[in-house]
Amino acid sequence: MARRDGVRGTLVLVVVLLLVAGGVAVVRYDLVDRLRGDDDPSAAPTSEPAEVAPPPGVEVPEVVAPPAVALVSQSTPTVDPTAVRRALQRYLRDRTLGSHVLAEVAPLDGDAAAYTLGGRSDATAVPASTTKVVTSTAALLALGPDHVFTTEVRRRGSRLTLVGGGDPFLERGPTRDGELWPYPARADLQDLAEQTAASLAADGTRRVSLAYDDTLFDGPQVNSRWESGYVASGEVSPTSALWVDRGRVREGLGRVADPSAEAARSFVEALTAAGITVVGRPVAARAASGAVPVAAVDSAPLAQIVQRLLDVSDNDAAEVLLRQVGVATSGEGSIQAGRAGVRRLLRDAGVALGDSVLHDGSGLSRDNRLDPSVLVEVLRLAASDDHPGLRAVVTGLPVAGFTGSLTDRMDQGPAAGRGRVRAKTGTLSNVSALAGLATDVDGNVMVFVLMADRVPAASSLLARVTLDDAAAALGACACTG
Repeated sequence: MARRDGVRGTLVLVVVLLLVAGGVAVVRYDLVDRLRGDDDPSAAPTSEPAEVAPPPGVEVPEVVAPPAVALVSQSTPTVDPTAVRRALQRYLRDRTLGSHVLAEVAPLDGDAAAYTLGGRSDATAVPASTTKVVTSTAALLALGPDHVFTTEVRRRGSRLTLVGGGDPFLERGPTRDGELWPYPARADLQDLAEQTAASLAADGTRRVSLAYDDTLFDGPQVNSRWESGYVASGEVSPTSALWVDRGRVREGLGRVADPSAEAARSFVEALTAAGITVVGRPVAARAASGAVPVAAVDSAPLAQIVQRLLDVSDNDAAEVLLRQVGVATSGEGSIQAGRAGVRRLLRDAGVALGDSVLHDGSGLSRDNRLDPSVLVEVLRLAASDDHPGLRAVVTGLPVAGFTGSLTDRMDQGPAAGRGRVRAKTGTLSNVSALAGLATDVDGNVMVFVLMADRVPAASSLLARVTLDDAAAALGACACTG
């Protein structure tokens, strides 16, 4: 695995920001010049700027070639175990975390872990939503960052079939005026209906029947390893290859019982608004052999879906991606196929799950068990120069005190840690976890995982704050050399 230098990364970021700022200025002044008519190529100067004499009375120094901005060290920083222990121990010994706390801190380059907490007999813990890091990485390995999920309409005679492609963010209609456009951009059924109506109009068809096909995914829509109230309470929807608004009800809170049927009803409404009469009710059926595609809409690229999923900890999108892994690796869009695909893809990429067991893609299952070292290796893989297609896993991690599920967190620990930590959160009752990257005060990057899965019920919020403070302490320390 390629070595990375935290200082080099920081300098590159600074240079990029300077270039972007410069680019904005160039665009701005170029626009002014164009409005003034000064963009005529014949009017361009023929002399180098250094050859132009200064105005009378102005003395300027001789132009010379500038030295390099900075010399970047080629050495790879090491993580100081003593410094890490000193930064973490006061937090990880806190009683609010309960009796089972695991941790691992390691350099980004693949060297041995500098700090571990937890023994052989209790080497795994409930990962909660840090599971999404594993699911997202596997999806990118299986499909690539540019992959899109297509929802299409196929036609045979006067019968249309709405075919779900497993787009996790498909919506009923475009964002309404006055609303902020969500990230990433979403495909919607109104667009699909308008395309369909235009195609039908070409041969004068105005009346159709509709079927809907959600057979890309199979097996149970609700994971048997979840607590029974998750769907009813709105934590997650029954997972479908065809849904809108992630299976949420149109008004208020809650989830629909049959997301595919709801998507079909929404499509009928959109077709009606586009001038097409739909005869009868939509029926569930596989698209007929020989049906011809007449319209389609694509999701955002998978990299953007992963970024959003990790930033806000989207359970529904994670469960869709688990099944997409199954489809990509075995042709079967089931929970079991997805689980097997995740294990195989990571193993082939050099990360063995070992005794870790994941029953879902979102981390909602309390039966999941994950070794912190697996999360460390997955994050290293995603950050590796050898796997640029996985970069969305890193860029999707929330920034402490600024974005996503960490926007309002890490505000009570060491102040220097805010903004220096990117991490995926994990929270269930009696469980708190963080997995991500911390950049210390010297600009060097560490990978860290913190897990506590026997948190006393009365200490849930305090435990979360304690782990936040521990992660912030890594960002605030001088832990590398």
